[in-house]
Amino acid sequence: MAGRIRASDIEEVKRRTNLADLVGDYVTLKNAGIDSMKGLCPFHDERSPSFHVRPALGYYHCFGCGESGDAFTFLQRMDHLTFAESVERLAARIHYSLTYEEGSFAREDGPNRARLLAANTAAAEYFSAQLAGEEAAMARDFLTQRGFDEAACERFGVGYAPRGWDGMSGHLRGLGYTPQELVQSGLASEGQRGAYDRFRGRIVWPIRDTSGQTLGFGARKLYEDDNGPKYLNTPESPVYHKSQVLYGLDLAKRAISRGKRAVVVEGYTDVMACHLAGVETAVATCGTAFGKDHIAVLRRIMGDDSAAEVVFTFDPDEAGQKAALRAFSEEKRFTAQTYVAVAPEGLDPSDLRQHRGDEAVRELFTRKIPLFEFALRQAIARFDLNSVEGRVAALREAAPIIAEIRDPSLRPGYTRELARLLGAELNEVQHAVRSAERSPRGSDRGGQDRSGQGQNGPQRQGQHVQNQRQQQRGGYGQRGAARRPGSSGQQEDPYASGPSAQYDDASDPYGGPSDPQRDTTPAAPRRIGLSSLRNAPTTWLERDALMAMLQQGESVGPDLLQQAVTAQVLEPDLRVVRDALGAALPVLGTPAWWDAVMAAAPESHHGLIRELAMAPMPQRNLDQLAAYARDVVVSLLDRDLVELKRELLARHQRIGDSADPRARQIQEQLVALESARRSLRAD
Repeated sequence: MAGRIRASDIEEVKRRTNLADLVGDYVTLKNAGIDSMKGLCPFHDERSPSFHVRPALGYYHCFGCGESGDAFTFLQRMDHLTFAESVERLAARIHYSLTYEEGSFAREDGPNRARLLAANTAAAEYFSAQLAGEEAAMARDFLTQRGFDEAACERFGVGYAPRGWDGMSGHLRGLGYTPQELVQSGLASEGQRGAYDRFRGRIVWPIRDTSGQTLGFGARKLYEDDNGPKYLNTPESPVYHKSQVLYGLDLAKRAISRGKRAVVVEGYTDVMACHLAGVETAVATCGTAFGKDHIAVLRRIMGDDSAAEVVFTFDPDEAGQKAALRAFSEEKRFTAQTYVAVAPEGLDPSDLRQHRGDEAVRELFTRKIPLFEFALRQAIARFDLNSVEGRVAALREAAPIIAEIRDPSLRPGYTRELARLLGAELNEVQHAVRSAERSPRGSDRGGQDRSGQGQNGPQRQGQHVQNQRQQQRGGYGQRGAARRPGSSGQQEDPYASGPSAQYDDASDPYGGPSDPQRDTTPAAPRRIGLSSLRNAPTTWLERDALMAMLQQGESVGPDLLQQAVTAQVLEPDLRVVRDALGAALPVLGTPAWWDAVMAAAPESHHGLIRELAMAPMPQRNLDQLAAYARDVVVSLLDRDLVELKRELLARHQRIGDSADPRARQIQEQLVALESARRSLRAD
């Protein structure tokens, strides 16, 4: 499309877009305070949520990897869009008509993703309409025999691809899509006579992302003269990556997030059967094995709750056995508990529903067994246990599975179970398991992720941080309770009201130098952020005061802010932020406030300013937020007055003679100083 999108339209689209709703299509977010939500970062692998969204501000920030931006940036990063495409996507989302100014608009090289997505949507509508046609009678019969009526097909967008050479392609060309776009999207293939339909004479299922956009299709053959594979999927394309999509996730995501449970089945009809039977958390891979990218997708929806469950179904044949072992090899990437559900007589969920009804499908998932137990039994089932050679081979195959069980307290019990199944001596099996634990295959057990951290380490750290924040909420915001840092010999927050708000050097709530997660990224040029600040109570006060000034400037008030931007700040990087706040004071209370602070600071400190603007405030009570913000700023000013009082007292002591005019002048200054401190607290 020619022309540049009008700047005022871009701002309007950004203003009308609810960032929390947009991010929520990809990541499960939880309340993290006033106008603050958090979840697992979609841009890097993590165990504890460090991805924060501020809907009112319209920005997100990850305190783990440093990614930040607005709604446009988020879509560009998540869906690999250009800026213009992200604006167009969001405009379509809120039904806003964009205006394009005259002049050329140069897009980035490569296919137009928005066009490819639109072509897929148009194809899905075409296939759906064809299912009602005369030619699709066999497709309708196939679906009806499996218990899928018209309403079910409409719910899942099931369609039919006619047998003709280019019926769909011709329809989409009539809508303005080029043959090149149809080939790039995977809807058509290139032949000697030009582009022709990839899907012909098949039942078609649209494969959608979590926001409901159609990325590609899966298709099942119907006719005997079709020489293609039983199932044919969209090939890899700029919008479709089979290792990163799960069929049915657009329909299942809310149930998965709410119930902390996902069911992974093996086919499109299995997903339909589960949902129609009431198991609305079912998803399936799309022509590929379940792998680490699928795990990452599910973890972002479920979060990292150790009580969450992932239940797999596998066919009882050899392919199903291999799939189970592959899933177990990736199992350590989950925090959730993993299980397997095997239907009686090896029926898959679709057949089970067809022959025994909805209740049988629901019961299937109540009879689940742990994945490692299923993998163990599958591994030894391939050997002849009546021979010595078979038992030895089975032990070699099964011992590493026990060694890789995440919970070490379960390993002794399963070691005994393996000895019983094999009819082997317990000490022989124990020796094999210990050897597997020391081997390269077993050394990665215990839930280690790609960063090399143990599974439970970041969880414990995250829980510690969460507990610390709970302590803060109990102790911050008490008026008249400021204390000078170090006055008691303990590491305390300088404006805490009691022991519950005390810090220790390893538990700064925003991650100090001792935070182990800081070491998980490769060496890179220093990134100035909250984690790069010194881990000291004086710095914590400066940090939290600047956070309050930036986020709650209007509540603090212009008079108090005018004083605060002249207060002493010992941390050099925070001093830069203080000066930027001072420069931006003329626009306090306007939409330009945050941008003005950014503009007044060097680019090297933009990341720190974003983190200060995004970090959740320790005070969760909306009624007390303004009072807290003023209190912490007052504490920063009070620290200056306390230091000045100490200097005056020392000078007075050095003079020695109270009748000395200089001593009387200092006493007058001390009286005025105390009056100023009382005035600060009285405001």
